[in-house]
Amino acid sequence: MARVFVEAVVVLHFAFLAFIVLGGFLAWRWRGVIYAHLVAGVWAILSLTIDLTCPLTVWENHFRGLAGMPLLETGFIDHYIDGVWYPESASMLVQLVLGSIVLLSWAGFYAGGRAARRLSRC
Repeated sequence: MARVFVEAVVVLHFAFLAFIVLGGFLAWRWRGVIYAHLVAGVWAILSLTIDLTCPLTVWENHFRGLAGMPLLETGFIDHYIDGVWYPESASMLVQLVLGSIVLLSWAGFYAGGRAARRLSRC
């Protein structure tokens, strides 16, 4: 059963990363999502700039231990993404591209809100 929980946490972790990158676009449709996305964005920035251990990584390691699997020696991104989906040498570029996508989503959110306010005045 612990193996199932390991897999569930991995899926949840990937979903959280997807939300960090794409959640701003969800806020274009569901405006209240922006608050959760801002928190996720702050978490992402902090985890990149200071040494924070993600609770999802802690949970994964806990369930890995119960399942008799080796623990993650590095963080989730280092284990599953860096050097797997793209070369480790490109990690700064990937971070800049993903950060740009987030900023674009926030700009669109802001522009959409301004347009909605303008239309409501008419």
